[in-house]
Amino acid sequence: MADLLVVQIAAGQAKNFSYLVFCPQARKGIAVDPSYAPELLLAAARERQVQIDVLVNTHGHGDHVAGNPVIIQETGARLAAHPADLPGADIPLGEGDALSVGLGRIEVLHTPGHTPGSITLHPPGALLTGDTLFVTRCGRADLAGSDPAALYHSLRRLAAFPLETRVFPGHDYGPQPVSTIGFELQNNPYLRCADLAEFIRLRMG
Repeated sequence: MADLLVVQIAAGQAKNFSYLVFCPQARKGIAVDPSYAPELLLAAARERQVQIDVLVNTHGHGDHVAGNPVIIQETGARLAAHPADLPGADIPLGEGDALSVGLGRIEVLHTPGHTPGSITLHPPGALLTGDTLFVTRCGRADLAGSDPAALYHSLRRLAAFPLETRVFPGHDYGPQPVSTIGFELQNNPYLRCADLAEFIRLRMG
């Protein structure tokens, strides 16, 4: 199984990140959360001579999906997302699904809490966490469809990955744009909560 490369792209008005994840051997890739600057994601793909076959949304909020029509029109990519957030997606994604990207593979984790259909993408050695886990922070749980208990359990699940696993968040909200699970366990108060009650006090207080 080939390693996949992750390109992080600053993508708009709300400190969003979008991503290009691709197989360097096959030059095939996926676009993730094009946000308000889909042209930057397309430019990153052109620069690396990567063909985008699939567009993935980590969840359905407007600041992540705003650029979808441009990506789809320019590339013909199929849209992939969890049906709880984007029921019209061409490729419904859920727990245990996987996406083939050239010679590589991306596993899909259902990580609800911020939204019912939030997913995390797991290429080898990395997690694209959307708005579930940020660098030293986590997603909101006070929005329509949010569930703080589900978010807590999703975060505990991500915290169990190997310490060296790289974390690529959906927004540039922390002291650095990319992190690791080890860094988060040391520096993210939401991952250091002793139990659900402490997490809810911190996140919802």
